[in-house]
Amino acid sequence: MSRPLVALALAVLLSLPTTRAAAQLPGDAPRLRILVVNDDGYRAPGLVALVDSLMPLGDVFVAAPLEQQSGTGHGITYREPITFFESGNPQGVPWFAIDARPATVTRIALTVLMDSLPDLVVSGINTGDNVGVSAWVSGTVAAAREGALHGLPAVAVSVNAGGDVAYYRVAAGWARRVLETLIRDGLVHAPLLLNVNVPAGGPQGIRVASMSLALGNQRYERRASPRGVDYLWDDWSPADEDPTEGTDLYWFRRGFVTVTPLTVDQTDAAMGSRLEEVFGGR
Repeated sequence: MSRPLVALALAVLLSLPTTRAAAQLPGDAPRLRILVVNDDGYRAPGLVALVDSLMPLGDVFVAAPLEQQSGTGHGITYREPITFFESGNPQGVPWFAIDARPATVTRIALTVLMDSLPDLVVSGINTGDNVGVSAWVSGTVAAAREGALHGLPAVAVSVNAGGDVAYYRVAAGWARRVLETLIRDGLVHAPLLLNVNVPAGGPQGIRVASMSLALGNQRYERRASPRGVDYLWDDWSPADEDPTEGTDLYWFRRGFVTVTPLTVDQTDAAMGSRLEEVFGGR
């Protein structure tokens, strides 16, 4: 077995539910009702790995887009009929496929499909990280944010890997560690909204981090169709590094799982105070 595969195998073992964090959960910890959503589709391997990891923590209900919806941000589906169906699954939990964008999927699950609101919304595991400003366009983060808008604690989870199911199992193990810690310390309540990103392989640990504002490299390649019609082809690449210590990109690039607390209220309080001085009383 090659050295990278050995490292990945060890990471999988270390991420399995028999963790020290799990042993520290109080014996009378209540079972949660957990809504699991994503943006990669109802058959995505990251979704399956996340459900497997969360089932010991509570009763899981799954709702996911019918097709891949990455990069759709917090867009909603409303101009066309929304079809949905319940999909069979080996986990034996309610598992719905919905032909809509991620935020709408969460909204439909909460308002139509579930008989009562869950205790927690978990979104993921996304194929590809969502560190920094990527959180603004991420369907994974939007699906969690929609839960927060409904007054529920919510967590988005992403990993910068694809293909091998083992990477998703590692990320799922770390996601469960984060949730077990939140449960143990009584933090699973609104207005909790977290963006969790797991580096592929064997992470070194967990760091709470601010959102990086480092921009990626945006290019558009100009092309012409066979009929001579000009069009643009998106060629974006994420930022490689953030020199600002303490951001999610900074720690992520150094091999740490990053946990970034977000808020749905985007009000700039400091600017609001200044504007009150300028406009107040006029």
